[in-house]
Amino acid sequence: MSLEYSPQQLRSGLSLAIVANIIWGVAALFWIETRPVDAVDVVAHRAIWTLPIATLILLFARRLRSTWSLVRVGSTFLWSLLAACLLSVNWGVFVYAVAVGRATEASLGYFMLPLLTILVGRLVFHEALGLTQRVAIGLAIVAVLVQVFSYGSLPWISLAVSSSFALYGAIRKKIAADTIQGLFIETLCMFPFALAWLLITGGAGMGIHGWKVDMFLFLSGFYTAAPLLTYIAAARLLPLSVVGYTSYLGPSLQLLVAQTVLGESIDIVTVLSFGLVWLGVLLVSGRGLLQMRRRRKGRGA
Repeated sequence: MSLEYSPQQLRSGLSLAIVANIIWGVAALFWIETRPVDAVDVVAHRAIWTLPIATLILLFARRLRSTWSLVRVGSTFLWSLLAACLLSVNWGVFVYAVAVGRATEASLGYFMLPLLTILVGRLVFHEALGLTQRVAIGLAIVAVLVQVFSYGSLPWISLAVSSSFALYGAIRKKIAADTIQGLFIETLCMFPFALAWLLITGGAGMGIHGWKVDMFLFLSGFYTAAPLLTYIAAARLLPLSVVGYTSYLGPSLQLLVAQTVLGESIDIVTVLSFGLVWLGVLLVSGRGLLQMRRRRKGRGA
């Protein structure tokens, strides 16, 4: 039986999905305000200030007790700990890329993410790959090789951003928790290490660079939770296929912000790399739209 979505649901869901991706897309403008705090320090603050927000949300939804029962399951806790490590890497690399003027490379990583997720699905969960998906993955690999031969090194920021989140997504499939529960458990895993880091470093940059930097560090938890909650609300109102297509808005805005507001330069090699990845994304997306239309015609027959 197929789900029916009202026009109001579709409008509201699409608006929420766009808002979530706009927040993610302009994230560089938020995190750049934490300079000159080191990326590791920013990740520590992000973990510390996200936990109370996730806790309040679960309390408001009366789901904290059920979430806490998940934490007490050994396998869930261990998988969540590994997920927290990958999420910390993803957060840290992105903040670092913004701080050193390489946000364009991070946006390329998020464009590569859907293709890398398909590859992880094949390697980890033995999911079947169609010809279109194989070609798209091949184009992403060529994009990486173009940068290797042109610059003599791997585009490690792009690869770190995309691979950490693709593996994070794979691990989340092992955990019986929804998005906000997962965020609570993962930040709970990070919290002792983050708190210890703050104590060792004397505040991890807070109280040193002025009230403005302190404010952005303090609001890092809100900025982490806000797009996530908006995205969850959108996913409840929209078909997941539509939600998936809106996710390309985020990295597109990241690239736009990097090239305009942050004033980063882009050369022909980077343009070629983006072009190859975009082509792969278009192939996969086009194939998905075609299949969706065929299914609709089949149901209408």
